[in-house]
Amino acid sequence: MTGIGVEVGAQAARSRALAVLRIRSRALAVALLPAAVAVVLLVGRSTGHISGGHWGVVARWVVSCVAVVVLLAAAGIALVVAGARPAVSPTVPIAEDAAPDLYRMVRDLADRLDVPAPSAIALTPDCDSWLEDRTHPAHGPPLRSLDEISGSRGIRGLQSSRQHRAPTAPVLVIGSPFLWWMRVGELRAVLAPVVAGTGPSAHPDIAAARRFVRGLDAAVAVSAAPGRGVLIRAVLSGVGRVARLLLRSCRVHAEEMERGVAAAAAERAQAVDYGLRIVAQEQVGLAYAGWDRLLTRVALPAWRMGRWPSRLDAGVVAALTELSRRDRLAEGFASRLGERPACDLLEEPGAVDEAASLLAARLFHGGPAAPGPNWAPVNWQDYPDEVVDRKWRSDAARLHRALDALGVHHTTRTGTSDAGGPTLDRVLKYLTVRADTDEGDAVAGSDRPGASTPRHDGPPGPHLREHGAEGTGDGGSAPHAPDRAAVPEAPDAEGDPGAGTAHTEAVGPSAADMLAAGAVPASDEDGAVAGVRTAALVAGLSAEVAWEESALAAVPGGSAGRPSGPDRTVWDDVLLPLFPLQPPRSGRELLVDHVAAMVCCAAMDTAGAVPGLDWLDGPSLLVRDERATDLTPRVLTLVEDGDPEPLRAWLLHLGIRAEKPVRLV
Repeated sequence: MTGIGVEVGAQAARSRALAVLRIRSRALAVALLPAAVAVVLLVGRSTGHISGGHWGVVARWVVSCVAVVVLLAAAGIALVVAGARPAVSPTVPIAEDAAPDLYRMVRDLADRLDVPAPSAIALTPDCDSWLEDRTHPAHGPPLRSLDEISGSRGIRGLQSSRQHRAPTAPVLVIGSPFLWWMRVGELRAVLAPVVAGTGPSAHPDIAAARRFVRGLDAAVAVSAAPGRGVLIRAVLSGVGRVARLLLRSCRVHAEEMERGVAAAAAERAQAVDYGLRIVAQEQVGLAYAGWDRLLTRVALPAWRMGRWPSRLDAGVVAALTELSRRDRLAEGFASRLGERPACDLLEEPGAVDEAASLLAARLFHGGPAAPGPNWAPVNWQDYPDEVVDRKWRSDAARLHRALDALGVHHTTRTGTSDAGGPTLDRVLKYLTVRADTDEGDAVAGSDRPGASTPRHDGPPGPHLREHGAEGTGDGGSAPHAPDRAAVPEAPDAEGDPGAGTAHTEAVGPSAADMLAAGAVPASDEDGAVAGVRTAALVAGLSAEVAWEESALAAVPGGSAGRPSGPDRTVWDDVLLPLFPLQPPRSGRELLVDHVAAMVCCAAMDTAGAVPGLDWLDGPSLLVRDERATDLTPRVLTLVEDGDPEPLRAWLLHLGIRAEKPVRLV
């Protein structure tokens, strides 16, 4: 470690902190200036040094009134800034008795770096680590500080001539995936520059500057909070303007201060496991890639089904181990698994993993804060049956409800006991665009043989209204959805029309209604679909998915299980999810997912396939103990081109019978 580098970074951070404090002092001076002028006028008049007639009396009264108003405004702003609760990252607190080895490792690391040890340790469901100040009174009483054990140490170059009470050290926040994937030595090397930051944080000037900036940021958040009266909103808007002005004034100095703190901490951490830190940084990138893949491919489908995997951190190890098996570039990483993992530093790693997994579901998906009947944990052994199977059958059921709303007939052989059941063949024939038939004839040609009016049992639902058929007209007009009476009846498995019966169900706004109103275009924004019939099905699926999501959003997550004390956060259900994993799926993506789910259901019910879990790709179909990897391109060909032949050839090769009814949820 070079002491000169630490000195330079520390002095740069302190000089920038003093610049921030000077801005605070100038703001205070501006607030006191009218009062000072009023005092001078009043004292000068009483002592006879300032004379004046009528204008002098008026000036004294005007200045005094302005001074009172400014002082009251400044006092109000100061109260808001001082009382506003700074934002706190949602984390899982780890008490010392729950991880004595982890606390001991951090304490020893702080001793080697000659800096104060963190006051507490918390975990976050992300691949990052940082120090977080939670000394604000609104955060509750601080946890037991390790400074009581290890003593308070300063950092060279930051000695202050003034005597201050030693502040409480910040909380060390560690990414939970690091504990499961990294070894103990790698975790210590990664945390070294983070823990070294407690030295600059203990300096009074830097701590005061940080408190001032955080207070201004919290005041801006308070001024922007909704649900207040008109008078209070007007007052807080003024507070927000002043706080934003001060933040803009000290932004550059605050950024440079943090850069100086980081430079000093990084320079000080050079003395701890420098060679191991280089290897550990590679593990950080690998853990981040595995965590992102696990959340988007594996956890997200479960969250959408009302289940949350309770061992996400353990899943990272499985995902990265699978990556090392497939990728020769990652072969060396698997050999590390024989060393002691960092999660052994926890007394109950399973309970900690479950708490971090629930927090991840809340942050990235907006799930409830506590388990419930519709928000239950799922372990990895039950994932294929409770998530994959239910997801595919739910999507297939939604797909057939959309076809029912369009008046598409079921296509099973007449006279069989399964007549009218949901089949894959019904979906394939609806999405097929015949080369010898014009798209307009296929949609509106009700005079074809076999075209009939679908039967309605009972009155139509509130969202299942009948509309008159409108043809597509000339080529320049926008296509419209067909009337349910104009949709030709799909032929049966033998190719004869008229074998099935229609079945309708009120499931939300019909696709025909949405297309007729222009709510959904006939082509998707990410690429054109096969035709108007496919676009109508896309509209129906999009409408039902949107309705289901809005219905789920209307159910409050509840406040049960929300962390208390220092870890209680200011975010609420309105802001969740804080970090959405993926943008909303387009209509074409929805249709591809639902058709693929229907194919998987047919494979499970007619060919003996089983649902499976791939750690890198999520839900997967296992046919004869082998993962089916070539389904999606064939479904895309069907949706985009209306050509079912590649998919039918794939079904024939695997022995999947498209004409057989499948079991839905």
